[in-house]
Amino acid sequence: MYVAGVLGTGSALPEKVITNFDLEKVVDTSDQWITSRTGIKERRQAAPDETTSTLSVQASRKALAKAGIKAADLDLIICSTISPDMPLPSTASLIQHALGARGCCAFDLAAACSGFLFGMTVAEQFIRTDAAKYVLVIGAELLSRYLDYKDRATCVIFGDGVAAAVFGPVEPPSGILAHELHTEGQYADHLFIPAGGTALPASRKTVEEGAHYIKMRGNELFKVAVRSLEDVSRQVLKKAGLTADDLDLFIPHQANQRITEAVRERLGVCPEKIYNNISRVGNTSSASIPICLDECVQSGRLKKGDLVLMSAFGAGVTWGAVLMRW
Repeated sequence: MYVAGVLGTGSALPEKVITNFDLEKVVDTSDQWITSRTGIKERRQAAPDETTSTLSVQASRKALAKAGIKAADLDLIICSTISPDMPLPSTASLIQHALGARGCCAFDLAAACSGFLFGMTVAEQFIRTDAAKYVLVIGAELLSRYLDYKDRATCVIFGDGVAAAVFGPVEPPSGILAHELHTEGQYADHLFIPAGGTALPASRKTVEEGAHYIKMRGNELFKVAVRSLEDVSRQVLKKAGLTADDLDLFIPHQANQRITEAVRERLGVCPEKIYNNISRVGNTSSASIPICLDECVQSGRLKKGDLVLMSAFGAGVTWGAVLMRW
């Protein structure tokens, strides 16, 4: 009997680096203020000719190469993003065409920062039920295109980046052991982009009012995030009959270093088991966890047999966790 596991990973970050000192020049902030409140020192910004799909193709090709399969072998492509190339068609379809993965199903998934975990769970269902053998899951965001550089609450946090993973059948005890997903729409106004959809179509007025930029109620979001991440992490560990002490690696969504530390303390996970890259790349939403995952694979931090917990929280609000044996 086979279960779903990761066969290969890949990531792509824009070359341009935006430091806290760069932001000091354009908004009322400082390196000390940003670092103390978020843990972020720098983030990446996509070039004008880079898009969500072009960076996704770069990351996907790396993941396919690591997995040892061709694009033509894919049965499904899931692109988790809230910053697509365009409203229509899906970014996944553009990626499919660029990769040459003809004949496979491809669609976008919007669950914000939790998106990659939502995509992993969908992939696991397809593989476990034998509806697909190889699934490419991508977490991709170019959130710099939605930032108001007059709003220090948001422009200092988000960055651009993409990462991908190929999922396929693996033999136990490796593979996904447990997962848990949640959504609670009552907190939708805590993190959102007001305009650009059917509720508030694009117009001269919406552009002039900055309604196409990310809006965030940070203090309220912080409280919900810490509680939800702790709860969902405990849920998946309980499902698998394990505890935080059994973990070899914990990869939380890179939203805020203070959130990560609060969740770590509540779960009782030792600092050495946490992986963080928020200081270097900021909050990349859907791409956050897969970028961390790829870095752990490339650096040797993640080894065969390791038990890894991934948990995330994002707009919607959404939250989830996936526990897997590498």
